[in-house]
Amino acid sequence: MTADRQGTWAASPPPGYLPPPERPPLASRPVYREPHPIRSGAVLSGLAAATVWLILFGSLGDGLASYAWWTIAATVSAWLVSLLLAVLGDRGVAVGVAVASGLGLSIAMTFVALRWISTYDWPLW
Repeated sequence: MTADRQGTWAASPPPGYLPPPERPPLASRPVYREPHPIRSGAVLSGLAAATVWLILFGSLGDGLASYAWWTIAATVSAWLVSLLLAVLGDRGVAVGVAVASGLGLSIAMTFVALRWISTYDWPLW
């Protein structure tokens, strides 16, 4: 290779080189959109509804064990409603319900675990 052609191509590109394909103009490209987008208002309403649901069920308990069992029952029923909403209803509300009920269940189970760690007695039996 001579010094005058170093770093440049010859008149033709190397073998195997394919130029980039021509792209169509932006106006002729298809636009893919979600048919049922999830809006933040729907997620927030699902969060609020599930929070009220868990508070109402959790307040039925008079001790840690009954609070935990009521929270488990409320969470399972909320997840079933969330599945139903995801299939037939508003998916944003389903996301909010699922997130809030999962968070509520994790808080209840944290209290159960802390009691179990401190007393070496499983409080749900």
